[in-house]
Amino acid sequence: MAKVVRLLAVLLPLLPAALMAPAAAQPAQPAPPSWTGSWETAPSGTTAALPGAAFRNVVHLSIGGTAVRVRLSNRLGTRPLRLGAVTVALRGAAGPAALPGTLRTATFHGAPEVTVPPGADTVSDAVPLPVPPAADLLVTVYTPDDSGPATYHRTALQTSYLAPAGAGRAADEDGTAYTLTTSRWYYVTGVDVRGPAAGSVVAFGDSLTDGNGSTPDTNRRWPDRLAQRLRGHRLGVLNAGIAGNRLLRDGTGPSALARLDADALDRAGAQALIVFEGINDIKGTPQAYDPAAYADAYRTLVARAHARGIPVVGVTLTPYGGYPAWTPAGEEVRLRVNAFIRTGGAFDAVADADAAVRDPADPTRILPAYDPGDHLHFNDAGMAAVADTVHHALIGPHHSAAVAVAPHLSDGFTTPKTTG
Repeated sequence: MAKVVRLLAVLLPLLPAALMAPAAAQPAQPAPPSWTGSWETAPSGTTAALPGAAFRNVVHLSIGGTAVRVRLSNRLGTRPLRLGAVTVALRGAAGPAALPGTLRTATFHGAPEVTVPPGADTVSDAVPLPVPPAADLLVTVYTPDDSGPATYHRTALQTSYLAPAGAGRAADEDGTAYTLTTSRWYYVTGVDVRGPAAGSVVAFGDSLTDGNGSTPDTNRRWPDRLAQRLRGHRLGVLNAGIAGNRLLRDGTGPSALARLDADALDRAGAQALIVFEGINDIKGTPQAYDPAAYADAYRTLVARAHARGIPVVGVTLTPYGGYPAWTPAGEEVRLRVNAFIRTGGAFDAVADADAAVRDPADPTRILPAYDPGDHLHFNDAGMAAVADTVHHALIGPHHSAAVAVAPHLSDGFTTPKTTG
């Protein structure tokens, strides 16, 4: 309880004053609405570029606003990336078609093209497009040249679309040119919205946060479920999970310590950080069996977040008994790391996902009802249980009081069943 009170004491003063002041005390001419992250994915690696293609990425927003801007990344690329056209649109009912009348061209310092240096990101100008909460947005990126390795997110668990002959296709409302599908997100790594949001929380982790085990194309990762629970508080949720990511060293993608700023602390409107990372260090190669190294890493993450005024929720590491890489020694490390997360005093609050998903009959394993069959990840029900646990740590037990305060082509592509 003390941890929850501490988190709220840090988080709530950061919320816009308009959410807390009485109606009569509202300023007559309030400042323009600020930008808040509504959707994120973290760059997880690179794949071969597809010069001349247009990628129509489908992304699911958490909160809405009156305008959007998009973040495009060449962070893991090795050559300048030329973006020949970028558009945004609300998605139609299904497939790659845009909702009529909603397609907009994104500009960059007023120009419809931009070149992104290797190792860098770019953010578009504001695009005047009202978007509701929980909307699917189409972010279409046309790459006319071979710009070298394409920065992407591998485990999207979301069907997106590709027009192999993409010249002029970014502005298509219909989806007939988008004849291939992919389960990856290309180049796009974020969408911000402008509006009355109170800010966003960043879910920072590995495959458990990325969504492995949940049903594709349904937005049932635990950060999606958390976004549903926080919508009434006008808080967005950003998913910075990378399947295969590690806390202590590079794995899939840079280590948690290396990517913390770019994937979490620098995101627009970030008000809280949720850290759920470390199991890949225990079960990976090489294995990391020194609990003190985890404690040092967590303290470093927290200190860097606190330096930005961002409170941090630590999430306990969940069971993996039955997974091929499980060992008794690894289990002992997990328990000792969890003891630190719970009682080491590093975090502003703790979400005990271990307690929420473990099998009481065998605490080294996930409950069968939450296990998709690999004994490591969570199915949809398990994702919901984690979301509930994190939500409780963020908002606390007195829910009503909290509301009152903060009211390449062969590689990964297939022919779609329909082209929309």
